[in-house]
Amino acid sequence: QNQKLLTFIGAIGALVVMTLLAVSLGQIFHAVPDVAGGVPIDDYVSIFAFGFFGVKLFSDAVQMEDDGSLLEEKEEAEEEVKGALPSWMSGGAATLAIPSLVIQAFVLVFAAEIGDRSFISAAALSAQGGFDAATEVFIGGISAHALATLGAVLVGDVVAKYVTERQLAYIGGTLFLIFAASSALKVAGVMAA
Repeated sequence: QNQKLLTFIGAIGALVVMTLLAVSLGQIFHAVPDVAGGVPIDDYVSIFAFGFFGVKLFSDAVQMEDDGSLLEEKEEAEEEVKGALPSWMSGGAATLAIPSLVIQAFVLVFAAEIGDRSFISAAALSAQGGFDAATEVFIGGISAHALATLGAVLVGDVVAKYVTERQLAYIGGTLFLIFAASSALKVAGVMAA
């Protein structure tokens, strides 16, 4: 139980930092239309990014073999993690204040998530609005990350038995295409921002 708590703390810490960076980057892009003469470049980039990720996930899902659960991938990831961690993460001065498992989870999650779809999506959503939008994206992003991470830590083994990577790709692709369509409707003035 203690290991799960420490893993959660490290992972969610990394996701908080990553989401804060993404939202900040989005706010920089939000300022671009003011410089570009009012053209909503940030909105167009958001639509493109969401659409690209949606199509890419669908394409990946179609090409995937439906080989059952995620258990094999989970086991491969665990083996990779064991062999890939630097020695300073398993002891030393840093672990006096913070348990090494928290540091390991933080570094691994941060390295895996920085620049990925959730990072770019948070930046794109933040870019579509001002400070209020950035706050909403940050709170929503952290809430979603916390729920997903908590679920992975608590019941990940069970879910991995029944959910395939292909199914996750279809679900993710659908969500990204919905975000792209929603963003396009906002730019067209059909939906309220």
